[in-house]
Amino acid sequence: MKRRPFLAALAAVPALPLAGTAVAATAPPAAPPAAPSAAANPIFVLNSQDADISVISTAGYVPIKRLPTGKEPHHLYLAPDEKTLIVANAGSNSLTFLDPATATVQRTVTGIIDPYHLRFSPDMAWFVTAANRLNHVDLYRWHGAGADQPLTLVKRLSAPKTPSHLNIDSKSTVIYASLQDSDELLAIDLATQQPRWKIPVGRMPADLFLTRDDRTLLVGLTGDRVVEIYDVSGVAPKLIKRLPTGEGAHAFRARGDGRHVLVSNRVANTISLIDTQTLTVVSELPGPGGPDCMEVMADGRTLLLSSRWARKLSIIDIDKRQVLQQVNVGRSPHGVWTLAHAPRI
Repeated sequence: MKRRPFLAALAAVPALPLAGTAVAATAPPAAPPAAPSAAANPIFVLNSQDADISVISTAGYVPIKRLPTGKEPHHLYLAPDEKTLIVANAGSNSLTFLDPATATVQRTVTGIIDPYHLRFSPDMAWFVTAANRLNHVDLYRWHGAGADQPLTLVKRLSAPKTPSHLNIDSKSTVIYASLQDSDELLAIDLATQQPRWKIPVGRMPADLFLTRDDRTLLVGLTGDRVVEIYDVSGVAPKLIKRLPTGEGAHAFRARGDGRHVLVSNRVANTISLIDTQTLTVVSELPGPGGPDCMEVMADGRTLLLSSRWARKLSIIDIDKRQVLQQVNVGRSPHGVWTLAHAPRI
């Protein structure tokens, strides 16, 4: 979802790096005074308007500490080595590298222009960012979290208007990007680093979910109350169905059973559970406070939800369809993640 309505004016953007240019990495600042240590595999909640992260224990969901980041941390993703969690700071053009098990800052990487959303290709060769504010998608070569220069920019592709969310197929051949303000879906060929196709979709497309067989792509329409479902197995995508979920259909999270996926309905304050085999909604859960990003715990039934307008992390029992607890976090909580999660299928 576009972030500009919720933020003050951004600082000037530095000059764009040229293709083939490595970006800079710096060591973290001196550690602050000691705080209570994080439990193993804590929960991370990105507070977009506070430029920090709430670190929460998985035991009792107790807040442990706050970690500073750059401006506008919106989304986060695990590096291929599974030892580094990468937070994208869109407003400060940087990435914060964290240890996902101990919640300590490893380093800061600068020169990543407007990284709103991020993804790794499954073959671990590509790191991709969507510049939501600046209308482009960047393709980087990944050299490893510990390399002197972890990333090298290879290609910058125009993606007007307002690229929002990304997904990459299991064969690392195509990137899908939703274009929020032009109501379009863009496909990029990774082999050639060129667009494959661009099609019109419904209003304000946001998150994307691709089924395990790479055939079916779900598109959350934040400006509507449906998820559009496309067959992307052929040369050109084909619309299969417009599935009603709730007003403001926005973000997806696989339940982890290989069949079901959750979608947060931002305006309706609900969460729909979709069966990806029948393409039907099979359950509806409460999603208080402007539901946004989600995480499913390793037990497969505990859902972590960023309640964006309420400044809460909501803990929900998927089977009972019940909010169990809410935890105070920072302003405009967005991405949520833990190493102790259910499978991403």
